[in-house]
Amino acid sequence: MSIDGAAVAVGGLRMASGISFLVDPLRANRLWGSPDRPDATAQLLLRSMGYRDALIGGLLLAAGVRGRNTRGWFLASGGADAADLLGGAGVHHQMPQSQRIIGLGGAVVGIGVGLWGATRRRVVQSGPTASVPRDQMS
Repeated sequence: MSIDGAAVAVGGLRMASGISFLVDPLRANRLWGSPDRPDATAQLLLRSMGYRDALIGGLLLAAGVRGRNTRGWFLASGGADAADLLGGAGVHHQMPQSQRIIGLGGAVVGIGVGLWGATRRRVVQSGPTASVPRDQMS
C-alpha cells in the first residue's frame, strides 16, 4: 500500500475548511473575504458548503491514506469549486473586492488542483527497479 501524499494534503485542507464552516460559519465566511454578517439563508448555504467540503475532503483524504484511486475524489473537489465559481460569477459585481479575490480566486485554484490530481500519473515501486503506473493497478 502506498499513501498518496497529495490526496492526503488536499483532502485534509478541504476537510478542515469544511469543518470550519460547520463549527463557526460566520468566522469562516470572514476568512474567505466577506466582512458582513450573512442573513439566515446565507448561513444555511455556508453550512451546506461546509458539509460538502468536509465530506469530499474526508473521502479524498481516506482514499489517499489507503492508497486507493483518488481521481474521482479530485474531480469531485474540482467540480465543487467549479460550482462555486459559476455561482459567484453571476454576482461578482456585488461582491467586495476581497471576496472576489479570495473566494473566486480560491475556486479557480481549487479547479486547477482538482484537474491536476485527476490527471496526474502516480508511480508505485513494486520492486528495486520496477514501476507500474498507479492507474493500471487493480
